Amino acid sequence: MTPQRYQRVLAVLHARQRDLTVVADQVHKGQNLSAITRTCDAVGIGVVHSVYPQGGYRAHKGTTMGAHKWVKTLVHRSVEEPLQACREAGMQVIAADLSDDAVDYQSIDYTRPTALLLGNERDGVSAAAAPFIDRRITVPMLGMVESFNVSVAAAIILAEARRQRLAAGCYVRPVVHDAQYEQTLFEWLHPVLARFCREKQLPYPALDECGEVAERGWHLRVKRRAPRRRGAAAAAEQ
Repeated sequence: MTPQRYQRVLAVLHARQRDLTVVADQVHKGQNLSAITRTCDAVGIGVVHSVYPQGGYRAHKGTTMGAHKWVKTLVHRSVEEPLQACREAGMQVIAADLSDDAVDYQSIDYTRPTALLLGNERDGVSAAAAPFIDRRITVPMLGMVESFNVSVAAAIILAEARRQRLAAGCYVRPVVHDAQYEQTLFEWLHPVLARFCREKQLPYPALDECGEVAERGWHLRVKRRAPRRRGAAAAAEQ
């Protein structure tokens, strides 16, 4: 790993906004969810909540251009689950919706801890989400169409959130070097080793000041402890 690569990863991780997230409520088109994830990465969101749609997702990897490596997607079976978690974390829940009481998206203070709720392409935000919603917002339209595509609307709203947070200095706040930080850093720098550790139920090793595994001989030690695989899997690991 080059020093430039390590510093780039650190800079991106330090700008991550833990108190800003997106909840995609049964967004069933894979390309839309992928585009939303890419936008989240671009504005510094590290975690996206996705409520599993009926019929599953239609895979579409092209739009993300690698964003999924840097944004963790937590999948839920009901919309109440992620919204309850966001509420418990002190977040306001802002729903992109076409209801009569929706306000202009620019009138919201996105420097507050915020969860942006996005409905699916056909039905919008589900009724089960209603008890958790603090405000409903809309992106004003000047043409004949009623609304933007869900991924486009997400990009517009999150761009405003980014603008407000940049002005407020949210992207240069002191970094909290806690367990979540260390875990994310290791997974970003060493994705193959991270997957190996998860499969073998091993703790992640500590990193040195250059982002490399600090303990000398760690690779050999864990390789000896781990049970050998057979066939192609064993060959691929060598």
